[in-house]
Amino acid sequence: MRKAMIWAALTASLVLSACGTVDGIGRDISGGANRVAGWFN
Repeated sequence: MRKAMIWAALTASLVLSACGTVDGIGRDISGGANRVAGWFN
C-alpha cells in the first residue's frame, strides 16, 4: 500500500509539473481520472 501511495504522489507531481496553465491541470486530472476509471471497468 505504501508503494502505491508513493507511486501516486510521484505520478501526480509529474502530471502537475507537465502543464503550465490551470486549464492544462484540469485536462490532466480529467485524463488521469478517466484512465483510472478504465482500470476498474
